[in-house]
Amino acid sequence: MDYRNDLRNLQIQLTTIQRHVIEHAHQVAIIFEGRDASGKDGVIKRITAHLSPRETRVVALPPPSDRDQRSWYFQRYVGHLPAAQEIVLFNRSWYNRAGVEPVMGFCSDVEYQDFLLAVPVFEKILTNSGMQLLKYYLDISREEQAKRLTDRARDPLKRWKSSPIDALAQEKWSNYSSARDKMLKTTSSRHAPWILVDANNKKSARLNIIRDILQRIECPSGKIHSEAPDTTIVRQFSPDSKFNALYP
Repeated sequence: MDYRNDLRNLQIQLTTIQRHVIEHAHQVAIIFEGRDASGKDGVIKRITAHLSPRETRVVALPPPSDRDQRSWYFQRYVGHLPAAQEIVLFNRSWYNRAGVEPVMGFCSDVEYQDFLLAVPVFEKILTNSGMQLLKYYLDISREEQAKRLTDRARDPLKRWKSSPIDALAQEKWSNYSSARDKMLKTTSSRHAPWILVDANNKKSARLNIIRDILQRIECPSGKIHSEAPDTTIVRQFSPDSKFNALYP
């Protein structure tokens, strides 16, 4: 695999896709969720590297404020949704309430259950309005996560990524697995399906996510004829698929 050459070619195709998005006033929201240290930052960096900064935004929200906690749960995300001509990438999203929050005890069980019921309806409203919503879940093995978290803590350029929650990622591995499985089964829908990514190999995950995006973003004036993603790395979630349990 010639990673640099493949990545450059895919990034060129992304710029072509973006021209279509701008010309036809599309709204594209791309959600990235996954295990701690699964490579979300790196994927987003490679996607946005050569896109127009005027029509591309990355959203990575801080912990909710007191006001956020007193508001409708989805309220703080709505203002960040894409307008016409925009591509918005969410580095974590409203799905915090399906993963980190219930596992860490940051929400009540009632709030968690209400979210699982509400989110398919919320996303249906978005897609009915004409927005295209792509949802990627990056998964890695327990051993790979341990290695990456250790490397992160030792690297002075990556130390800012470390948090107290990261320190519990290994301890609460099974809890996160259970929350992931319930989230996928409950919130994957025809209008907004989950796309699962085996991210144990960072470079392979990056290339195949971009290939998948190129296949999925609607282009009224013609599709980009890019290489199809490797379905052992990236494929759509199905309740009946054995692929669903990437890393239990």
